[in-house]
Amino acid sequence: MNQDSLNVEIDRLVKEFGSVHDLDYVNDLVRTSLQLGTDQTTTLDLKIASSALREMRDAFQMFQPHAHRRKVTIFGSARTKPHDPLYNHTENIARELAQRGWMVVTGAGPGIMEAGMSGAGRSQSIGVSIRLPFESSANPIIAGDDKFVSMRYFFTRKLMLVKESHAFICMPGGFGTLDETFELLTLVQTGKSAPTPIVMLDLPGDDFWHSIDDVVQKQMLKRSLVSPEDLDLYRVCETIEDAVSEITLFYRNYHSIRFVGKHLVVRLQLPPTELLLEELNAEFGYLCKAGSFERISATPSEISDNDHLDKFRIRFEFVRDDFGGLRRLINKLNQAATEPQ
Repeated sequence: MNQDSLNVEIDRLVKEFGSVHDLDYVNDLVRTSLQLGTDQTTTLDLKIASSALREMRDAFQMFQPHAHRRKVTIFGSARTKPHDPLYNHTENIARELAQRGWMVVTGAGPGIMEAGMSGAGRSQSIGVSIRLPFESSANPIIAGDDKFVSMRYFFTRKLMLVKESHAFICMPGGFGTLDETFELLTLVQTGKSAPTPIVMLDLPGDDFWHSIDDVVQKQMLKRSLVSPEDLDLYRVCETIEDAVSEITLFYRNYHSIRFVGKHLVVRLQLPPTELLLEELNAEFGYLCKAGSFERISATPSEISDNDHLDKFRIRFEFVRDDFGGLRRLINKLNQAATEPQ
């Protein structure tokens, strides 16, 4: 069967299946699956592709009813015991955010993951576990809940732990926690993930994350392996109050971003004033590849998608290689929300 005939058959099959939306993407999924089968792909590679797609579908379905809720993902060690002060520290931060309406997402295992769910409570918790031979499927708080999904692969699990959340708390942990933390920083630094508050939370007087921060500043920054602006992508905190403020104040005025053509559209809770635009152009003009910051209404693409039409907007032609600078811009927008204009 030639490519044109295959496309016709796929179109027919998809349309006969029922009420399918985004037909082009569904057709592409079917086409790619068939091509995997004709590319002499190994059995192992087919198993990986099949399992990954099935896991993502399960997770998408699990998260979908909660799409409108703010969520915070908590990373941390599975080895932390309930008597460890870190366990209680995690419970407290999770409880505080849950009381403010946030849902708490964790890897559903023991240790810090269980502490986060203990603090938030079952009704406010979402679990994305990894199947390991030496670890149970899920902690007792979330096991059996319809807000729990189990993954075979770390990469699909990490995708869901990052994709669905609006803030992140990194508690002390081992290789896995550092892997999650630095992948998250890389995603935000490169623009593969939207700007979000990233809190590295120590116990008062402890130096776990302060020591990591020292390595970043004294080794990476000193060798020009990261830029000074990259240090604004995260914040080391010790107290619950500081961590909660870092997360909640991030959304005081800033709402979200979207690329529309060559422009970056920044959605805001409050209308940007002329004075604010002047300050942005003076302080952050280096983020503009061309032109300047300007106030706009919702773009045609956003209107077509019904994408947060109630928010205020500014746009600019972003240089796309300074997401640390973008974080500083967001801080400025949030600061402006409390200043007289």
